[in-house]
Amino acid sequence: MNKANPDVVVLRKNTEGLSTRAYTEILQEKLPDYTVVHADTPKKERELIQNAPVATGVTMNTELLDCAENLELFAVASSGYNHLPMDELTEKGVVVSNAAGIHAPGIAEQALGYCLMFARQLHTGWQRNVNHEWRHYQPGELKGSTVTIVGLGAIGTEFVNRLEGMDVDTIGIRYSPEKGGPTDEVYGFDEDSIHSALARTDYLVLSTPLSETTRNLIDEAELNTLPPSAYVINVCRGGVIHTDALVAALQKNDISGAALDVTDPEPLPTDCPLWRMGNVLITPHVGGHTPKHWDRLSDIVVHNVEQLERGSKAEFHNRVNDPRTVPSPKVNED
Repeated sequence: MNKANPDVVVLRKNTEGLSTRAYTEILQEKLPDYTVVHADTPKKERELIQNAPVATGVTMNTELLDCAENLELFAVASSGYNHLPMDELTEKGVVVSNAAGIHAPGIAEQALGYCLMFARQLHTGWQRNVNHEWRHYQPGELKGSTVTIVGLGAIGTEFVNRLEGMDVDTIGIRYSPEKGGPTDEVYGFDEDSIHSALARTDYLVLSTPLSETTRNLIDEAELNTLPPSAYVINVCRGGVIHTDALVAALQKNDISGAALDVTDPEPLPTDCPLWRMGNVLITPHVGGHTPKHWDRLSDIVVHNVEQLERGSKAEFHNRVNDPRTVPSPKVNED
């Protein structure tokens, strides 16, 4: 095809400070036999998507979808896809793939960083540094601790891999414990199993999608079950923790601290007590940011474009719907 009728259209909206122009260049380099075009205005998006079999970008609305006459694949640039018109895409016969997994290395590294920060009390050292205060404190060690990971999908697995060699015990909690996992022990989401795991936990790392099962999963009962020496680390979705219960647990010293890359609500109101607690670190949902975003996403897209050329849609990576059936559920298993 040609630039007026491209094989792949990259939609204009940027993400995480990363330009979709760079994404276009990466895709073109990896797909030298295809025409990849960047649509940098709304008008160009409407024009270029008309005959394109593949489009990729941060979002897609029904108005733009109505312009697409030959679209077979939309590759969304995020792991989440609840913001897309999934019913309309599926009814129109468009396969949707997502970016699940591309953020996992960075999120896993951030979660590990939080664990090491608390183990070595680096947040205490930082506070004293800010105050120009040369006063000793007593760091601990991560070695010998028990780390519980809720969610053993791409993020949870990457995090467990990074614990290798650190001489810690690991407990995994997942929807399907019969599958096993990379942790020393694996439990399901039933209340008794979760509480049994929490009672032995030094570091609780949350890396599970938000669903009916996981909303407010960590509430007053769970926080009271954790040892007072435990730390809570959330790198998934803010709604997995009941915020008021977390505030209360920290105020009462029921747990030792928390690191939150996500909050509920988000952004966290400036008057929330969590901001003023010296044993709480809040980062603005940056765990998933990686300069390798486009490189990793393009690998998924290139594979799927090649499978589309072969007529092998069943071999698509990260496929989240099936146009032959009703739309698939909007939450991955782990």
